[in-house]
Amino acid sequence: MGLKRRGALGLGAVGALAIVATGTTSAIAEGWKPVKPVEFVVMAGQGGGADKLARFIQSIIEKNKFAEVPFIPVNKGGGSGADALRTLKDNAGNDHMIMATLNSYYTTPLRNPGIGVNIEEFTPIIRLAEDAFILWVNSETDIKSVDDYAKVVKEKGTGWKMGGTGSGQEDSLVTTMLEKAYGLKMTYVPFKGGGTVAANLVGNHVNSTVNNPSEAIGFQQAGKVRPLAALTAERLPLFPDVPTFKELGKDLVYRMQRSVVAPGGLKPEVAAYYTALFEKVFKSEEWQGYCKKNALQCTPLTGEPLKAYFAAEKKAHEALLKEMGEIK
Repeated sequence: MGLKRRGALGLGAVGALAIVATGTTSAIAEGWKPVKPVEFVVMAGQGGGADKLARFIQSIIEKNKFAEVPFIPVNKGGGSGADALRTLKDNAGNDHMIMATLNSYYTTPLRNPGIGVNIEEFTPIIRLAEDAFILWVNSETDIKSVDDYAKVVKEKGTGWKMGGTGSGQEDSLVTTMLEKAYGLKMTYVPFKGGGTVAANLVGNHVNSTVNNPSEAIGFQQAGKVRPLAALTAERLPLFPDVPTFKELGKDLVYRMQRSVVAPGGLKPEVAAYYTALFEKVFKSEEWQGYCKKNALQCTPLTGEPLKAYFAAEKKAHEALLKEMGEIK
């Protein structure tokens, strides 16, 4: 299975945006509301895209008084999100816990079946957006294009350090895609979160990253890092001068979902409450502005369409991990 398959994964994710959420909740369910703070679990460390998203959502809920109790982000990025997944499993029926997901929602259970997690047992709430990946280098380098990048990395070999957020996580998958597409072999250096990854590129502790826009755009605006190409089907409006890998002849497209799920075993009225709450978050002026500012592709999915999306993405990631030799 070649690069076309990798491209198909990302295109499938983008294609899923055409699914329109149906049967969405129009109002907060009567008869149930949280009576104590809600633990908002994050499958990653502080400073990364998932962490920033959770904390921004927290601020939207608080500012607009969408809930009568606080939503408290709790980072559980250990084991590439295994700690977070296990926490959600162990809290089946807990009405006061939700979780912000990323693509390790699929890959971590596949790579580590010993944690005993089946994501189909969880309660889907909403997919808020899909995030992009961009190849970045420090702006002090003479590398100005992907061709420059490939040439230098081939010369450096394993002396070239690619920063990322953990083995088997999204960054490492994208790194392997790049290695296979361009015949490279670099050293992957994992950190606890995407924000730390970006900071280490600025500090020249690593040589490149594939950070999401929200994690690196501040450094880019300060002239500290340089985007080379995006793993998107089309150019990002926020980065009109940055080519896609497809334009450069490599069918590399990969996006990361930004969703919210809850433990399994919830009553329908509890799931309805959270779905209605996050529909309000999605429609808020703050969230719509966040999408534009951080180059997110924002289309909501809830209910059965969201379940179908999760199932399709899990299957696609399983195929990708098998192709890369990560699982059998």
